[in-house]
Amino acid sequence: MAQEHSPSPTPERAVYGFVFYLASFVGFVVYIVWAYVPDAWLHSVGLTYWPQKYWAVAVPTYFCVAVILAFIAYTGLIFLKTAPITDGRTITDSKAIIYDSHVELQPNALPPLRDLDISTVNRILYSTDATCS
Repeated sequence: MAQEHSPSPTPERAVYGFVFYLASFVGFVVYIVWAYVPDAWLHSVGLTYWPQKYWAVAVPTYFCVAVILAFIAYTGLIFLKTAPITDGRTITDSKAIIYDSHVELQPNALPPLRDLDISTVNRILYSTDATCS
């Protein structure tokens, strides 16, 4: 019998979540100690190798700039990949299901699911004829 996937916490997920919580909390405390405690205090405790304090400010700044640039690059990629408004691909594609008017339907039957031609859509939306609506 196949196991059903559920969003409810299982014991394994609870343990992993708790371990990740503790690791992130310890990492944050170590970062704060490294960034704010003077080097003389760290050397007196015996902690002699730490990266320069410059990196405590530079790495988060670089990360924030990278996130902002990623949003800008993603928007630019969307503009590059989008077809121009005059292109036929903005109206239809190769997966379109065009209605065949020659198919006979039974009385009171629902018509099959299909894509509407742009001329039909324009006629329904913009026609002043009362029979189209």
